[in-house]
Amino acid sequence: MKVKMLSRNPDHYVRETKLDLQRVPRNYDPTLHPFEVPREYVRALNATKLERVFAKPFLASLDGHRDGVNCLAKHPKSLATVLSGACDGEVRIWNLTKRNCVRAIQAHEGFVRGICTRFCGSSFFTVGDDKTVKQWKMDGPGFGEEEEPLHTILGKTVYTGIDHHWKEAVFATCGQQVDIWDEQRTSPICSMTWGFDSICSVKFNPIETFLLGSCASDRNIVLYDMRQATPLKKVILDMRTNTLCWNPMEAFIFTAANEDYNLYTFDMRALDTPVMVHMDHVSAVLDVDYSPTGKEFVSASFDKSIRIFPVDKSRSREVYHTKRMQHVICVRWTSDSRYIMCGSDEMNIRLWKANASEKLGVLTSREKAAKDYNQKLKEKFQHHPHIKRISRHRHLPKSIYSQIQEQRIMKEARRRKEVNRLKHSKPGSVPIVSEKKKHIVAVVK
Repeated sequence: MKVKMLSRNPDHYVRETKLDLQRVPRNYDPTLHPFEVPREYVRALNATKLERVFAKPFLASLDGHRDGVNCLAKHPKSLATVLSGACDGEVRIWNLTKRNCVRAIQAHEGFVRGICTRFCGSSFFTVGDDKTVKQWKMDGPGFGEEEEPLHTILGKTVYTGIDHHWKEAVFATCGQQVDIWDEQRTSPICSMTWGFDSICSVKFNPIETFLLGSCASDRNIVLYDMRQATPLKKVILDMRTNTLCWNPMEAFIFTAANEDYNLYTFDMRALDTPVMVHMDHVSAVLDVDYSPTGKEFVSASFDKSIRIFPVDKSRSREVYHTKRMQHVICVRWTSDSRYIMCGSDEMNIRLWKANASEKLGVLTSREKAAKDYNQKLKEKFQHHPHIKRISRHRHLPKSIYSQIQEQRIMKEARRRKEVNRLKHSKPGSVPIVSEKKKHIVAVVK
């Protein structure tokens, strides 16, 4: 039998006289350090603190509209070009680099309800309260020419939204029904409807481009297949969905912005249960848009703030607000994934950084290395209480803060009531419903 024993030579650690230096055991491996973890923890703490110190997300305010900004659209080819439609019927084209208005068009009488660009970027489409669909050239009129649309389609009802196909000369409008149009025709190729209420939003899937999703005022989210010219299925929620947005990287995933202050991420193959319920807003969510990476999305709310959510998290990682910003109606994530634009009631378009503490401009190789190293340190120590508290803390307006407290009390009261009802009922008589399934009324195929 072998017995393994520790044996130490006293000569290695006992001093011969009291004047000798105390000998300390040391590992001479250059990759190890006796205080590696404490040292990295301090660095992670400093990096987290500096991130909050340098968190200055607001970049610019584009003013010029004479009424609330109702819709935004990105140019598919140019990062610097943005289009906006206002409640007075005016459409403006902006240059984000110079931060000025390139062109202003009086497009409609009444609200501009929707705006979208053609996939090649040569023209754009608008719909308004005057029951018309208009196509405009992206470039301004030549010298001596008047500002006139390329095509005008007169409809029978008010159109509430529009979206263009990602690859073909086809676009969809919504109102009393979902209409699919060919750009060369003045009547729709096909009309699809399921229910009797008006439809407030329609969106093409960027990957499976023949699929569409729409939101109706009777609390439905309806999915359509353009090839069959029929609705596929619909899910009915507790409250109305204002708009939806497809994930640009995962074909079957979309996120819906709801009136019940939440956002719901669905997999269209299993609509009976949302993949994730995103909770943080304290008022109706009016718009949502994905980042080009598909890892995050931004939401605009009636509570005068915008929030950035990771797709797989139920809570937001960032909240942006200013004193002057009113109800945020529309929001878009730029195609380079670095900036966010939002349009609100008080006639301004605001430009934000997607990462609040990101340094703009060219970074040196040392700055890039330091940034990556700090990011890894923050990920490694993200669950330590002190670091977690600093990284999550956000200053909120008093109105939002007080509403959060009030809703927390209400939610706790509801939870307590459910627990008491379960406790004092016959076993099995009260079903336990998960938070994900609570808000789904039915799925119809």
